[in-house]
Amino acid sequence: MIRAAPIVRTGYVERRLLRLSEWLLVAYFAYTTLLAWLFRLDPMRRDGLTALNVVLVALVWLLASTDVRWPDETLSYVRDWLPAPLTLVAYWEMSWFQPSQHAYRFEQVWVQWDRWLLHHWNLRGLLEGTGWLLPALLELSYTLMYTIPVVSVAILYLSGRRDRVDRFFFTFLLGSLTAYSLFPYFPSEPPRYVFPGQDLPGVVTVFRQFNLWLLDTFDIRTSVFPSGHVTGAFSAAFAMLLAFPERKRVGGMLLVLATSIAMATVYGRYHYAVDGAAGFLISVAAAGLTLHMQRAGHFEATRIPVRKQALRLAEG
Repeated sequence: MIRAAPIVRTGYVERRLLRLSEWLLVAYFAYTTLLAWLFRLDPMRRDGLTALNVVLVALVWLLASTDVRWPDETLSYVRDWLPAPLTLVAYWEMSWFQPSQHAYRFEQVWVQWDRWLLHHWNLRGLLEGTGWLLPALLELSYTLMYTIPVVSVAILYLSGRRDRVDRFFFTFLLGSLTAYSLFPYFPSEPPRYVFPGQDLPGVVTVFRQFNLWLLDTFDIRTSVFPSGHVTGAFSAAFAMLLAFPERKRVGGMLLVLATSIAMATVYGRYHYAVDGAAGFLISVAAAGLTLHMQRAGHFEATRIPVRKQALRLAEG
């Protein structure tokens, strides 16, 4: 005898149309569109940026609305990972605001503070006193910055904390996007460009050569203040501490990595010390706001478990 038997599947549906981290992305893309008009970009750049932002906002909105109307785990997974590549797009959008010529009024002041740190306090001598070891580790940590968001989400997945992904990305994006949004107001270039041949590391490793190639090929030249690397690294560390408090060791390791990245930016002359200090303060502010929202319950039950039934044919 053949009969129909129910199959019960469990899944999740989103409580909100947009996740909190997705709202940050939408707000940022709207902000850069408005900024293009405020800074009076030439029509070609302004219209190109506007068109790109419309596409990006439509993509986020379409994925969210489709996922909410017809819950599908595949779309939900895509939404988990999408903020990582969109963070890079948000960073590269700032290239639209690159000035035709830098005045170097900020850099002339900032470099004096760096030289006090590197030479008077002998930071460079202390690092290079270990030979190639510490310089290589700092440069490697600088390279690893690009992997932090992806690795962090993977850790949450493997730990069975996928429901914390939005909480992680909210802190990470709040810090990173805030730093990017300030770039047009502080046009500046890295010290290795403004002061060629000065204050450079005395140890050159394969990791430094790779970092220089990567920056020279893919980096933007709009601003170095605040440091996107430092802001992103510390924001990710604080985000993990808040999203995954059961394993503080994971967040602690990210804090160590973020500190190494901050030191690498100054030692390698990728940034000025003030860039990293500003980035750290932004990440602290982002973590503080996340903590306040977390205590107010804004991150609770963002994904609601549901039971879905289907029919199968069974013999009996």
